[in-house]
Amino acid sequence: MQGRIAPANAEWIAEAGQMIRSGALVAFPTETVYGLGADATNGEAVARVFAAKNRPTFNPLIVHVLGLEQAVIIGTFSPVARRLTDAFWPGPLTLVVPRTAKSEVSDLVSAGLPTVALRSPDHAVARALLVAAQRPLAAPSANRSGHVSATHAEHVAADLGDKAALILDSGPTTLGLESTVISLVDETPVLLRPGAVTVEAIEEVLGSRLAREDGSTDRPLSPGQLQSHYAPRAGLRLDAFDWGPDEAVLAFGGIARQPARTFINLSPSGDLVEAAANLFAALRTLDASGASTIAATPIPRHGLGEAINDRLKRAAAPRE
Repeated sequence: MQGRIAPANAEWIAEAGQMIRSGALVAFPTETVYGLGADATNGEAVARVFAAKNRPTFNPLIVHVLGLEQAVIIGTFSPVARRLTDAFWPGPLTLVVPRTAKSEVSDLVSAGLPTVALRSPDHAVARALLVAAQRPLAAPSANRSGHVSATHAEHVAADLGDKAALILDSGPTTLGLESTVISLVDETPVLLRPGAVTVEAIEEVLGSRLAREDGSTDRPLSPGQLQSHYAPRAGLRLDAFDWGPDEAVLAFGGIARQPARTFINLSPSGDLVEAAANLFAALRTLDASGASTIAATPIPRHGLGEAINDRLKRAAAPRE
């Protein structure tokens, strides 16, 4: 059974807010991907998120807030953190900061860590839902854990069935790639996950280079750090220059088309913004073709290309 999809109008957003306050799960659009939202202060509701996604409880969740005024109740924001929120909030930047002593957010959200991941979404429906719910929202991507993220309401329904009480539908997401995650727990900002805000843009605001982690860890500080993640059912072969007729192909730029089971070019013109927006929907379509292998052609590693390559690397990683 699939979850109920409803138009993201004022009436349904108000209904969704009541559902959140009652402890139910609601899927909703953001500018990045669709999220599976729960009242972040309700431990039982947060536990339902982990159960619905079959997500390991050691993998923290991002908490969505309207802005800094709500965020500083939950986390401690240094001058550097505030500089980044001034530049990029609302928007696709998540900051991992120390939890405050007065934070009412469930410990399960942070997987028991003394930190919390916070972001302010730049999407009218997400922000209206935050107002209607009157709660911060713990909201990972609305898909099965480790699977391809959802950029359409139909993706949510196909992945989660009726585990969400309601799916608010406002069409495809605009960015199609999750938020960039920065740790500000120590003095030096650390890139935990590349995403929809480029590293170059962040470093320009900071006036210095970001430190980096390899992101492959059994005890992640933020979502999206597990080695195997964003994975289709089919195997994924990276940096492919040729392929067999039974393989599905994820192409980029002006690469010559050859016979394939299914062929999708993320951006024939080589536009990384277009490619990022199309990535997860393309992976789902190629996976549905029945091919046992998806061959992905090379994608530049600068700008948003860094985040796209990060997702493809994790999608291709060995699975348990």
